[in-house]
Parts: sequence; structure tokens; C-alpha cells
Amino acid sequence: MNLLAGKTAIVTGAARGIGKALALRFAAEGANVAFTDLVIDENGKQTEDELLALGVKAKGYASNAANFAETEEVVKKIKEDFGSIDILVNNAGITKDGLMMRMSEAQWDAVIAVNLKSAFNFIHAVLPIMMRQRNGSIINMASVVGVHGNAGQANYAASKAGLIALAKSIAQEVGSRGIRANAIAPGFIETAMTAALPEEVRADWCKKIPLRRGGQVEDIANVALFLASDMSSYVTGQVIQVDGGMNM
Repeated sequence: MNLLAGKTAIVTGAARGIGKALALRFAAEGANVAFTDLVIDENGKQTEDELLALGVKAKGYASNAANFAETEEVVKKIKEDFGSIDILVNNAGITKDGLMMRMSEAQWDAVIAVNLKSAFNFIHAVLPIMMRQRNGSIINMASVVGVHGNAGQANYAASKAGLIALAKSIAQEVGSRGIRANAIAPGFIETAMTAALPEEVRADWCKKIPLRRGGQVEDIANVALFLASDMSSYVTGQVIQVDGGMNM
């Protein structure tokens, strides 16, 4: 039984990493997948090919998620191409780390724009569609640092905390229309970015995790599938931490 058969999902920032893992898991469960990234390069084309190989409709769209007008236009195009929009995952994100005293305005603005404003842009664009359908699931990809903060990441932590509060607020606004909104807060996940960290840094992280290991992108995809599907039909306004117990 395919849990997402007949549904259409938008996943932002999904040419690689966690976003790609989510897109592939959704497609494996029968969802048609539209994904966005700043550019659709070779990684994006490979992601599209892998999705199509699963027997669903799939397409990558080059779009700046932080740009309101571009987002309105790409959502309109996705609706025309796919017919419906049932699931939105706000996954697009960047980091520009630095201690607050040394952080530039440009570093702050860039992270807030890509991580937080992009979610506003996409939610604003898809809500009229979901409200007419009287159904939909919105998932914001937050982080454990959005729950407890992190030195040297004030901009990133603020953007992720904003995604959590945004999901809770949207859940209250549109729950009566059958639309759910939740957030996922990943911890230390094994990705290309974390693989580039020095071994001693990775080891120190793992010491702080009760399960004594980093998570896999599939761990995030499993929770996203739960929130996207009818298995979570009575779950809204929640933040699920996928962190191996690091932030208990």
C-alpha cells in the first residue's frame, strides 16, 4: 500500500541531501514530486531521473525560494503541471556561521531570507490551493538548534526557531480547513556537510548523543513520511526532534 498515492508534494532545496532523501521517500510511497532549488544542475537532474525511475511524475524547478514573486510563479506553474498540491516541505536552507559580535548584516539577512522567509513565501502561495482542497500537510524543516540555540549560529538558530513558531501559528490558522502544519528538528545527521567536519568534532558530537551516533537522512525521511501521510491525520502544531536523544 502506497501511503501517498495520488498526492503531489513540493520539496524545496531538494537537489541533494535531506531534501533529496525526502523526495525519494515520498516518490517511493506513490507521491508525484515537484522539487525546487536555486539552480537545477547535474545534481538536480540526477534527482529528477531517480524520482522518475520510481514510476511517478516528477520535475525539478529552478527558483529562488527567498524571492516572493519567483515563489508565487513557480507554485502556479507546479499547480498547472501537477493538478494539485497536497504536501509542502520547506527544506531550503543555508548556514553563514559566526559569533554575533563578528556577524555581518549580510550574513544575518541571507540566512533569515533563505531559511525563514522562503517558508513564508511557499506557505503563502500554497495555502489558497490547500484551502480549496480542504486538505494539506505543511512540514517545516527546523533544527535542534532552533530549540536550544547554538553559539556561533545565532542567525541559523533564529531562523529555525522561527520555522517552529511559523508551523504552530499556521496550524492554528488553518486547522479548521483540514490543513496540518508541523516541524521536524533534526540533530546531527550524516550528510556531505557533516562528513567534511574534522573527525574529533564528529566524535565530540556523538559523545553528546545518547544513541552514540549520527542520524541518517532516511531517519528524517521516515518522520516526514509520517507527517505527510494520513498516519498523522490528528497531528498538527508539533515539533518532532530527530536527534538520537541529544536534546532531551
